[in-house]
Amino acid sequence: MNRKEQTRLMVLNQVEKDKMHVKEVAEMLNLSVRHVRRMLAEYRKKGAAALAHGNRGKKPYNALDIGLVKKVVELAQSSYAGCNNQHFTELISEREGIILSRSSVRRILLKAGIRSPRKRRPPRHRSRRERYPQEGMLLQADGSRHDWLEGRGPWLSLVGAVDDATGKVPYALFRFEEDAQGYFLLLRHIVTSHGIPMAIYHDRHGIFERSRKETETLEEQLEGRRQPTQFGRLLEELGIVSIPSRSPQARGRIERLWGTFQDRLKTELRLAGASTMEEANQVLWGFLPRYSRRFAVPAKEPDSAYREPPEGFNPDDVFCFKYQRTVGPDNVVRFGEHRIQIMPTNGRLSYARAKVEVHERMDGSLAVYYQGQCLATKPAPPEAPVLRARNIRRVMPGGDGADGGKIAAPAEKALPTKAPWKPGPNHPWRRPFKLHIDKG
Repeated sequence: MNRKEQTRLMVLNQVEKDKMHVKEVAEMLNLSVRHVRRMLAEYRKKGAAALAHGNRGKKPYNALDIGLVKKVVELAQSSYAGCNNQHFTELISEREGIILSRSSVRRILLKAGIRSPRKRRPPRHRSRRERYPQEGMLLQADGSRHDWLEGRGPWLSLVGAVDDATGKVPYALFRFEEDAQGYFLLLRHIVTSHGIPMAIYHDRHGIFERSRKETETLEEQLEGRRQPTQFGRLLEELGIVSIPSRSPQARGRIERLWGTFQDRLKTELRLAGASTMEEANQVLWGFLPRYSRRFAVPAKEPDSAYREPPEGFNPDDVFCFKYQRTVGPDNVVRFGEHRIQIMPTNGRLSYARAKVEVHERMDGSLAVYYQGQCLATKPAPPEAPVLRARNIRRVMPGGDGADGGKIAAPAEKALPTKAPWKPGPNHPWRRPFKLHIDKG
């Protein structure tokens, strides 16, 4: 018997001994006189057992089946291991047809000793920034380096963006590294499918802006501004405002997105058996619409702030890396290991000493532009140093060379014979710096 039932038993015994009246017992127990008389009648018939609740020891009508509980525990320990409670509830509803509430699943797993793997930080007092009113006004872009494939494949970097007004993820993709080409592909898909956003909020990665520690060139000093990076130049051409953040907390929406993805998307990749970057991207692109339907919120204003690209917009001419080069006297442009021969174009026979722009497109092809016009080009014949580099292999006797010799590997570079200079023990560089203050 619990404490409440023991109290009632003691009071009813006092009534039986004529030491208390029924009205006094009703006031003490905060019950009606009728209910006290009913309890007293049952107590006289059945004894102390009459004070226990009638449903005690019986199985509740809404109790879950034991087999169903065991199946939920088995799924949580096998196929869906590592899922948080909410995600696990959604997965077994979609894939297994087991429809339960999150609280029921949590209660079952806690009783079996299975806790949610996602740990939440204690709350802190921060001022929450209001969302932007329209979709497309601000995108938060970032990359997340993580073991997304859980050892089944290489580490990958997830490059993506989230809309500040709605929380939708317009696009994301996996890359081997967080590189500028990944952000080019990300923005290209957003512009061609949604439109041009008004602003992009990002960190201070070298992809977005140059480091202040870099020495300014003479051209930058004369112009009075730092030359933008390739991605910064792309944002300027599209008219997108670039907003750098000073802390990860300022980009809370994209940072929380990576936490959700590292919890949910990693499970989706494991269930799909993805082990390569291509397979991971296929799973990701199927996951993004379901994520937006689940977590997106409506914007304050229904109109979209995405801008339509201008007429004649060619993505290949915009989403590419652009470099300034000077044409040689033989109308050849040097670009890394490539030599590009410029042909007579637009009625001009020679472009020697002209300033041109080399476009390196996403598919690896090269194009040369002069004053906004694409020039006719072809690969130039290789130069003598390139030909010599191709034939630096030596012929050794006893092989299959042209003179009966064996082709050997290129000769290794000779190591320097002179040791690098090091300052002596009494050199001023090794003395500690002391600040001398003249007291006179």
